[in-house]
Amino acid sequence: MSWKTSLGKVTDRLTKSDDVLESDDLQATTRKLGATPICDAADRSIACCCGTVRSVSLRPRADSVPAMVADLDDGSRTMNLVWLGRRKIAGIEPGTYLKVTGRVAYIKGVPTIFNPSYEIKNGVH
Repeated sequence: MSWKTSLGKVTDRLTKSDDVLESDDLQATTRKLGATPICDAADRSIACCCGTVRSVSLRPRADSVPAMVADLDDGSRTMNLVWLGRRKIAGIEPGTYLKVTGRVAYIKGVPTIFNPSYEIKNGVH
């Protein structure tokens, strides 16, 4: 690699905002783990996605069944993860890096996986 290429990469990183740099890092980690970028997850397909949990909330259901919802961000898009009948899952909190697998459904235009299988990835990001 030439010094011009290295200088170009350094200059590129110095001129990007922190949000853009974080997004680039998340996308690189997704590629490294062999996961599908959320932006490429097709409706009704089974996908394996990775990302950082941005928020966790509890949504009461109309039929009194709770649902824990986590927003997963991989730098390309955000996905909702919904665990029906759960109020809390140990280890899943904002900042946690997850690898999830399940069938994608687009709910009001947002990719969503209900009751995904998941793996907490420590030290990845």
